[in-house]
This record gives sequence, C-alpha cells and structure tokens, in this order.
Amino acid sequence: MSEERRVHLSKSAPPAYQALAGFSKTVGQLADEAGIDARLKELVQVHVSQLNGCAYCVRVHVDRAVEAGVDADVIAQLPVWRESGVFSDRERAGLELAEAHTFIHEGGVPDDVYDRVGGILSESEYVALSWILVSINAFNRVAIAGRYPVPARDSAGAAR
Repeated sequence: MSEERRVHLSKSAPPAYQALAGFSKTVGQLADEAGIDARLKELVQVHVSQLNGCAYCVRVHVDRAVEAGVDADVIAQLPVWRESGVFSDRERAGLELAEAHTFIHEGGVPDDVYDRVGGILSESEYVALSWILVSINAFNRVAIAGRYPVPARDSAGAAR
C-alpha cells in the first residue's frame, strides 16, 4: 500500500479513471443532445452526492451549479425538495429519479417513480438523466473510498 492515508484511485490507476472521465463526458454530451440543461444536471449531481455522503463531489457540483446560475437558496433546498416550492416539475422528476438510482439496491426504480418521471420527461431525457446518475454514483464511490479531501476555503474561495 502507498504511504498516503488512503489509496487515491485516480492517481493509482490513471487509465481506469480516464475511462470513467471519458464515460462522464459521453454522458454529458448525451444529456446535452436530449435537452437536459446544466441546472438540472448539476442539481441531481449535488443531491446524489449529498445522499451518498461525498463531500468532494458536493463541492465540485455546487461550484458547477453556481456557474450554471443556481443560487444558494435553491442549493440549500435540495435536501427538502419535496417540501420546497423552488423546483420545477422537471427538476422534481429528476430529483426523484436521482434518489431511485442512488438507492437502486432497494428494489430498483419503483414502477410509480418510473411512471411519474416518465410522465414528465421524454424517453431520451429519462435515458440521459439516468446515465448522469449512473456516472455520479460511480464518481461518488471513487472519491468516498479514497477519502478525497475537502479543505476549508477562505473568504475569497481559495482552499486554506
């Protein structure tokens, strides 16, 4: 084993990590072609990362969500999206699908979720969003297993 506290999978097996990054890029292109906007992509990736407890990916995707125009109030509402009025029907469908994919071990995507989400998203949107969810769940596992650090930031946003 290495001298580091945990094996950093992306550094220890670059070809595997590069393949995962390539997969993620392909998935992003698929989502763009299906009309999944940056806001929805980032909202579901933040939420999945929160559910999985991946602080590293939460930081990455919160930063990207802000770049996509999502404000702090909306990001803060993610854990309580069902009770919040800040999300569109499409976003609510995406968040529900995100939870089903994250907890896939609990019986897959339930029929009622599939039907409800399918009533809002087109088939191509459903497929693209599902692949985004597969991708972020994979990245969460890589970062969590390696305990990727999330240092505090100073007031200018730089890591301390």
